[in-house]
Amino acid sequence: MEKLQQDCYVPVGDGENLYLKRIGRAGGAPVLMVHGVMANGRIFYTDSGKGLAHFLADAGYDVYVADLRGRGKSTPKIGPHSRHGQTETICEDLPALHAFIRRKSGGQKLHWIAHSWGGVHMSSCLVRFPDIAAEVESVVYFGSKRSVRVRNFNKLVEVDFMWNTASRWLIKVFGYLPARRIRLGADDESDKSHLQSKLWAQPKPWIDSDDGFDYAAAARAGHMPPTLYFAAVNDPCRGHPEDVRRFRDESGPHLSRLHLLGRRAGHLHDYNHVSLLTHPDAPRDHFPLALDWLAGRYDKVAENY
Repeated sequence: MEKLQQDCYVPVGDGENLYLKRIGRAGGAPVLMVHGVMANGRIFYTDSGKGLAHFLADAGYDVYVADLRGRGKSTPKIGPHSRHGQTETICEDLPALHAFIRRKSGGQKLHWIAHSWGGVHMSSCLVRFPDIAAEVESVVYFGSKRSVRVRNFNKLVEVDFMWNTASRWLIKVFGYLPARRIRLGADDESDKSHLQSKLWAQPKPWIDSDDGFDYAAAARAGHMPPTLYFAAVNDPCRGHPEDVRRFRDESGPHLSRLHLLGRRAGHLHDYNHVSLLTHPDAPRDHFPLALDWLAGRYDKVAENY
């Protein structure tokens, strides 16, 4: 059967639309993919047919890659007028995307996949809404962490200076973070989304700044689906393996594996925060482990860190 590619739009908020790139096979198990901050869904696919989305589609899955509000092909674009943040992503956008894909798939359970901060959005949604978590078969994260607790030079430059300080200066000037214009990232961030993620990246409680919802307390109820956490050995601060471990541990009791991607763990390369998804060898190296996880073959994925 020919691989289907389709553009979809999901309405949210006040006249806003979320873009979904559908790549897959009708009738296949549905997969929702979500990117991290200063990014969009293109981290998962290329127009030439490369990337994790195409890899899973070729294996028979029906993949939907999201551009979060204002990013990628979602409309309108982020600007000084943007008032949405991660609370809206967690409480409105992810539930809307999930419901749309459920309808398109005839009510099948979904698999959820995220890169970087997209995993924080996903886990927050899943622990806050157990009814949604019950409709998710499994989860796979690539370099996802919440608080950045490691201490090294990269953290000092990338997080403490660029993200926590310089980005706030830029937002005061422009009204939003023009990450694309200054080549800090692939896409922009609203003032609210930046501020909320900045607060959570600090070693502070996992609590919503809008309404005080305690995600850590909700996570202790154990609603997370089976989750595979990939961490890259050459990722000093944006998804350091120790921070990935802490994120897994604060997400409550759930079936999980933390799998390190590096030569010492038997892989072809010492991957970094981006190459764990984009390296040409990923489809023959560790993408098959994601396939095992989605298929429920959890015993085939080793906990190696």
